[in-house]
Parts: sequence; C-alpha cells; structure tokens
Amino acid sequence: MKAFLTTCIVSGALLAGGCASKKYVRNTTAPIQAKVDQVGEQTAQNGQEIQKTNSDLKGVDEKAQNGISAATEKANGADQHATAADQHAATADQHAGDAMNKANQADSKADRAMSDLRNVVANLDDYKLQTSATVPFKFNQYVLTQSAKDDLDKLATDVQSDKRFFIAVEGYTDKTGSKQYNEALSRKRADSVVEYLVAKHDVPIYRIHMIGLADEKPVDEGHNRQALAKNRRVEIKVFSADGLASSLDSGDSANRAQDKH
Repeated sequence: MKAFLTTCIVSGALLAGGCASKKYVRNTTAPIQAKVDQVGEQTAQNGQEIQKTNSDLKGVDEKAQNGISAATEKANGADQHATAADQHAATADQHAGDAMNKANQADSKADRAMSDLRNVVANLDDYKLQTSATVPFKFNQYVLTQSAKDDLDKLATDVQSDKRFFIAVEGYTDKTGSKQYNEALSRKRADSVVEYLVAKHDVPIYRIHMIGLADEKPVDEGHNRQALAKNRRVEIKVFSADGLASSLDSGDSANRAQDKH
C-alpha cells in the first residue's frame, strides 16, 4: 500500500512535471513561431512586391521598346522626306536651269529679231504704205470675228510676195472705262491680230510692230453708240519698200543698157 502510494505520488509528480514542460515549451516556442510566421508573411509580401516590380519593369521596358521603334520609324520617315526633298530640290534646280536656258534662247531670238527689224527699217523713208485694214470689235471684247479674219486673210495674201515690208498694228478702244483698263484692252485687241497673222499666215513676228493706244486718236469724237463702235478697232498698216527696189533695179538695168550703147 505504501509502495502504491509512493508510485502514485511519483507518477503524479512526473505528470505534473510533464505538463509544466509542455507549457514551457509552448510559451518558449510561440514567440519564435510568431516571428517565423511574420518573416514568412513579410517574405511572401516581398515576393509579391518583387513580382509587381518585375511586371512594372516589363511594362516600362515594353513602352521603351515601343518608343524606340516609333522613334526609329519617325527617323526613317524623316530620312525619306529628306531624300525626297533633295530630289525635289534637284528637280527644281534642273527646271530653273532649263528655264534659264529658254530665257537665254528667247533673248537671243529677240536680239536677232531686233537686228532683222533694224535691217528692215534701216531706210524708213524708203517704206511706203502699201495696204491697210481696220478690224472692229464688240464692246469690251478682243476676240476676232469671222469677218475680221477674212479681212486679215486678204491682207496677208497681199504681202506674201513682198520681201521688204513691215506691219504696224495699232489697238484702240472707246472712252468707256478707265485709262489703265483701256490700255490693257487695246493691247489685247492688237495681240489677237498679231497672233492670227503669225499663227495662220506665218508672218515673221519681227516684221510686226504692235502697240495699244487705248482711246487715243478716235475716229469719231461723238458719244453716241455709233461713234463709240467706230473707235473700238485695230488698224493694220502694211509698209513696203519693194516698189522702190524694183524702180532702182529698173533704173540700173536702163543705165547698163545705155552704157552698152
């Protein structure tokens, strides 16, 4: 009995001691486990932040790559535009050169024409009025009518056989309108006559002298409709020196014949 009691007391002491040890262990390890859990949570949180940072970095990298691609495309486009601009500039330079050459050619032709005209009218007193024509125009118009063209056809036919001649073309208007406007209109009327003679009958341009005189030298000083219509005109006068040349040739022939006798 005493031994049994002793055993029970020892067992109870052992049990009590075991419970105390477990409680001690729990109390001791609980803070450590909390720290471990806290560290684990922090690690997990850090891992999430790292993943988010990596995702953000990837997005930034993609944007950077897109920006670089866009910049490259713009740079290539700028190079293409620059190349095209260089080509246009080269073409413009070529056109400018062609225009300059044409201008020089025109100047040369004009110089030759003026030289020919000086030769033609060198002895102006030798030139006599051979024929003339008057072309009427409607109000504020400078287009040739069929009747006007017929008159010019006849005039051009009359001078086809001449070698020494020039044509004076004078454009006129009535007094309606400003001086400046009438001057321009009178030149347009004279131009239409000159263009017809040159284009239709191959009259050399250097043989034609053209001028616009607006409302100067009116045919009729009246102010009624009939008077104004008479003043809207172009006067064409053909001067020739062939008659004088023929006379001189005939005289020379006669003199040579007389010398033979």
